[in-house]
Amino acid sequence: MKITIISVGKLKEKYLKQGIDEYMKRLSAYAKVDIVEVADEKAPENMSEAEMEEVKRKEGERILSHVGQDTYVITLEIGGKMISSEQLAAKMDELATYGKSKIAFVIGGSLGISEAVQKRSDYALSFSRMTFPHQLMRLVLLEQVYRGYRIIKNEPYHK
Repeated sequence: MKITIISVGKLKEKYLKQGIDEYMKRLSAYAKVDIVEVADEKAPENMSEAEMEEVKRKEGERILSHVGQDTYVITLEIGGKMISSEQLAAKMDELATYGKSKIAFVIGGSLGISEAVQKRSDYALSFSRMTFPHQLMRLVLLEQVYRGYRIIKNEPYHK
């Protein structure tokens, strides 16, 4: 399985980098995982709706440039489907079973993801109705993917 996490913006926080490095190391036993950072657009506080859409559009183009035609795309969206860790594991296992060996998880920028990215998405996933910093979501996502593989393999992992 090849998993790509496409995320808007650079990760600067050392503590998040350390956690991400740890889960990338753990995941190497199960899958090839890459993180692709795409540049974020400047988004001043008082933007019009049209300006916000333009920011998302530009970020969306950058995201989609890293998505292959044969890639199964899972977008992280507040309005996506909320599932359990076991259900995510089952989804990953199902994709592998049915030949979807390339998965891209997409984490948008501070304004969310563009309509074009939403249209390309095969599955919209929500971790919560709450909003989280997109940098933190990388770590949370990696932990859940790792947990998913442990579940698939019937290996112990703390609950």
